[in-house]
This record gives sequence, structure tokens and C-alpha cells, in this order.
Amino acid sequence: MAAITFEDVCKAFGATQVIRHVDLEIAPGSFTVFVGPSGCGKSTLLRLIAGLEDITAGTLRIDGCAVNDVAPARRGVAMVFQSYALYPHMSVYQNMIFGLKLAKTDRAEADRRVREAARILQMDHLLERKPKELSGGQRQRVAIGRAITRDPKVFLFDEPLSNLDAALRVQMRLEIAKLHRELGATMVYVTHDQVEAMTLAEQIVVLNAGVVEQAGAPLELYHRPQNRFVAGFIGSPQMNFLPGTLAEVGTNSAGIALAGRDTPVAAEVAAQGQAPGSAVTLGIRPEHIVVGDAANAAQVDGRIAIVERLGSDTLVHVATAAGDLVVAAGAGTRVRIGDGIRLSLPADACHVFAGDGRALPRRGSFDD
Repeated sequence: MAAITFEDVCKAFGATQVIRHVDLEIAPGSFTVFVGPSGCGKSTLLRLIAGLEDITAGTLRIDGCAVNDVAPARRGVAMVFQSYALYPHMSVYQNMIFGLKLAKTDRAEADRRVREAARILQMDHLLERKPKELSGGQRQRVAIGRAITRDPKVFLFDEPLSNLDAALRVQMRLEIAKLHRELGATMVYVTHDQVEAMTLAEQIVVLNAGVVEQAGAPLELYHRPQNRFVAGFIGSPQMNFLPGTLAEVGTNSAGIALAGRDTPVAAEVAAQGQAPGSAVTLGIRPEHIVVGDAANAAQVDGRIAIVERLGSDTLVHVATAAGDLVVAAGAGTRVRIGDGIRLSLPADACHVFAGDGRALPRRGSFDD
């Protein structure tokens, strides 16, 4: 396993800047996930680690050594792509050993690595099959097994589960998590699926237009997003946002004036330095809104526009004078389209974002 360090790394394609001044530490043996919207630069950042793209400016280090000018084959990395890229005329065993043959690895050692990778991935019984005889999940395991045989310092995954159906994605996600625990290797994973990010990652890196918006533990980003972009990207359904103005400023609290309310909504944030009357945005996650009255919470009345019953949860879309809200209610919550509803916004669950999108600090630690 190896540490990966980005030092003011930039990448441009002609006049188009796609990675902008990235400073990032990836700890040895950790599982880091790059997430962000399409075109944000997450796959490009991964390809910079692999050496498949040249760095325009800055320094990339793997295991403490600068690798800007090191060939991909000499970086000690192995990459798993969205496409399985298996040779259709070769068996699973032949696909997995092929790269070792090209590297002129001792035959006995190559055989040992292939069989050990097959054991780890529970593919011993598949070694003589051809790719056409495998399911999508089995083919992806072969691609991962091929990477394992190289015994790399770093594993790179570029949206490896995108071609799988929902059930297989869950199964493969668990297998990748188990693989990380067994190998203890440094893994960097790109996905647009935040469920994969939240369940797999020790560190999530949120990218937007080539900039790292925030990097940290999954629950840190969930409970303490540094800006509105991260708040809206992490969490499903995404955080609710209501436009307002800063009416009251306290040491560890603020009052936010919303349309349709005579009194401000309390939020447990530090708003020092913010001018009363300035435009802000109140944020609250759907799962933190309470249906009915609740203590230490502001009430908002509205009317139900849409109800989505998901089995374990019910998503209630409510139109209010302050703006539209999505509420994650319990599966047994009885609601109907067109009904009036009262919602409570607990002060300790409210986020506040300044006019520039920066989050005002919330009271306490993120794991309260």
C-alpha cells in the first residue's frame, strides 16, 4: 500500500482547464472515493494517478516519490474500468495470467497469484470458463482479479459497477469492501453513485468543475458540508434549500426569516461576521424534518403535492409559502395529495449558507 499526494496539480486540454490546483492527501491503505457531477474531472484525476494523462502543472507523488514522468507500468498501480476488457477467446485463467506472462513473471509464481486472486474473489470454479459463459458480475470479478494478480501498491476503479443491474451493484459493492479489508491496499474509486461513495469510502472527495469542494469522512460531509454544493450533492434525496434573510445573530445561533412566517426560524449555527438582513439559504435534509409539532423547532404549514411510497420510506413533497420541501416520513405515515400538513424544522438540524454558498459553522461535532 502507498500514500498518494497531489501538490497543486492542474490538468488542461488545450485552453480548457479540467483540474484546478488540487491539493489532496490519500493515506496508505485507505479507500478514497471521487464523486461529483458529470464532467467534474473525477475520472481525469484518476487517470492522472494511473499515468494515462500527463500533468500540466504541479506534482503527483505515490509512496513519496514524484511520478509525473514515470511510465504507467512502473507506478505500481492497477486499474479496473467500467468495461471489463476481457479477451473473449481466452478462459478466465488465461485472461488473468496474460498480463503476468507479458511481464515475464515466473510461471509458478504467476499461477500462484492467479489462483490466490481466484480464491479471494471466490472464482475457483470459473477458471476454465470463457467470458461469454459468465454473468456481468462474474466478468467484473475477473477484471478485478486480473488487477489483484499484479500485486499493485494502488488499485484504481473507474465506475466499475456502472454496467451492472441494481442487485448486482449491491453484491459487487460488498465484495469490493471485503476485498479492501482482506488486501489492506490503497484504493481509489470513481463513481457518480453517492450510495457507493457513502458505503465504501473512508474518505470522499467531492469535485466540481475540476475543483475539490471538500474531502473528508462520509458522515463529516453529510453532517458538516462546507458549502451548498456539497450539501446538495451528498444525501439522497438531496437537502432542501429555502431562500431567506438573516434576522438574528447570536453566539451559537441564528434566526432566519422565511417567506410566510412572522417569526424567524432558529438554527444552531455561528453567524458572527454576517450582517443582519443579508441573504442566506436555510438547508435541512428530508429525513430531519418532523411531521407535526416538535420541541425546539419552527413550524411550517403547507399542502401535499406529491407522495412517493418507497416501501421502507415515504417521500412527501410539500408546497409551502417559504418554498417546496421534500420530507422523508416513515412508511406508515398516512398522507394524501391535496391535504394540509404541518412540518417542524428542528434548530439543531438546520444548515445556513451565506450568499456565496459557504456554510456557517454548526454547533458541536458532526457525530453528535
